[in-house]
Amino acid sequence: MINKIKCNIAKDTSFPFNNNASFCIGTGRMGLALQKAYHDQLKMVQDEIGFSHIRGHGLFCDDMAIYQQYEENGVVKTEYNFTYLDMVIDDYISLGLKPFVELGFMPHKMASDTQTVFYWKGNVTPPKDYEKWANLIKATLLHWIDRYGLEEVITWPFEVWNEPNLTSFWKNADMQEYFKLYEISAKAVKEVDSRIRIGGPAICGVDDERWLKEFLSYCSKNKLPLDIVTRHAYATELPDRVGHYDYQKLRAPEVFLDELKISREIIDSFPEYKGMEMHITEFNTSYTPKNPIHDTNLNAAYTARLLSEMGDTCASYSYWTFGDIFEEQGVAFTPFSGCFGLVANGMIPKPTFWTFSFFKQLTGSCIARDKNYILTKDENDVIRGIVWNPVEEIHGEADIDLSFQLPLDNGKYVIISKLVDENTCNPLKTWLDIGSPNYPSEKELALIKSCANPLTSTQRKTISDKKLDLSFLLKRNALLYFEVKKIHPQVDRGFQPERIQGAHKLETK
Repeated sequence: MINKIKCNIAKDTSFPFNNNASFCIGTGRMGLALQKAYHDQLKMVQDEIGFSHIRGHGLFCDDMAIYQQYEENGVVKTEYNFTYLDMVIDDYISLGLKPFVELGFMPHKMASDTQTVFYWKGNVTPPKDYEKWANLIKATLLHWIDRYGLEEVITWPFEVWNEPNLTSFWKNADMQEYFKLYEISAKAVKEVDSRIRIGGPAICGVDDERWLKEFLSYCSKNKLPLDIVTRHAYATELPDRVGHYDYQKLRAPEVFLDELKISREIIDSFPEYKGMEMHITEFNTSYTPKNPIHDTNLNAAYTARLLSEMGDTCASYSYWTFGDIFEEQGVAFTPFSGCFGLVANGMIPKPTFWTFSFFKQLTGSCIARDKNYILTKDENDVIRGIVWNPVEEIHGEADIDLSFQLPLDNGKYVIISKLVDENTCNPLKTWLDIGSPNYPSEKELALIKSCANPLTSTQRKTISDKKLDLSFLLKRNALLYFEVKKIHPQVDRGFQPERIQGAHKLETK
């Protein structure tokens, strides 16, 4: 079955498109940045996509070694060690990234209890001494200012903690205790410099409406510093767990997007916070790093729909995560383990890598948008578009035929397209075809990577009636980027394409 979709675009049609897809990218805990493979994956992402900020856990965890205690003359004293922190932030900055700083988790020597989360045991309890917590924040900020300069540090957004509405991330999901943590943390940040932006509550979609309302009410009533609102969003239902893997059904994209609209409405219901930036500091399809969906073409096509609309309500939306050097539930057993990243271990770009690469190319105003496509036009009249066809059902076909009629001046044009689908750009399938080796050889990795790039094609067309008809047939879970721009061909003396094999179909009308 083929579903036909037609779009006739009127001349001079345009409306704003808030394309914030490359503002921020997620990472596993910061200590992983000391690994070479982590750096290599991040560099690959930055070279192709180029995010502006990076956000992850573990700033104050023990593996970063910042908070230290020692005893002198029977008195316990505090000192700070920023050696590893400098290595991490220096590397981020060298790759063109600014930190989106998450203040957490709790250093064990400062923690009030022993509850931890993840394979790497991040402590998720309040501090024994809130004054020491505030001093830790201030010392870290002052160190950053000394090293990178105040004008740089004030461009870094800050948020307090991670998902305090879950008992696994904040002891007892104690709302009032989190509000205390937020108040002291925000005041500590502002004590260093009032221009540093701070926010919260970094909640996920569990009892999120109540948490957001109560948090904003508390900040309003107590006149607390609040510059941005942060939350997380994931698009799957509860998992079916089998061995090392979790399998989940996707929610309808509209349900995911409506959740963000409700948060936006709650923020705007407070006069003092109306229009305040809302940052989604984590989002993905699944919230578990053991769901194979993250490695699929379905993930790429579904995510494209989200990226086309999330900017309507959100100042940013940080995909969780850039790569698969990630250890929340342990070290992955295979290259395709269902982990969150855009890049699989072995430097293999997953299909969703190209979703973000394609959205990075969209500039200018939007001229058409629907649930399967978005088109933009820039100041040079270059038209760029992305089309997608997510199909969650494993069996059966559900292709779509997308047709566009574009109003363009007469002349010669080139049409460039890049296709990512289950036949042309599917490294997961290649890995399975060769026997799903747990530890691929260099030769096997080269083969997998050769099947992980879009199929790129070009064609030339001459327009004589001020319109261009384009049509794309998208198989299940396909994602396609295209670009239409005017060209002025240069012909070398004696060069006759019609006499050259492979070139005589240079142009179509």
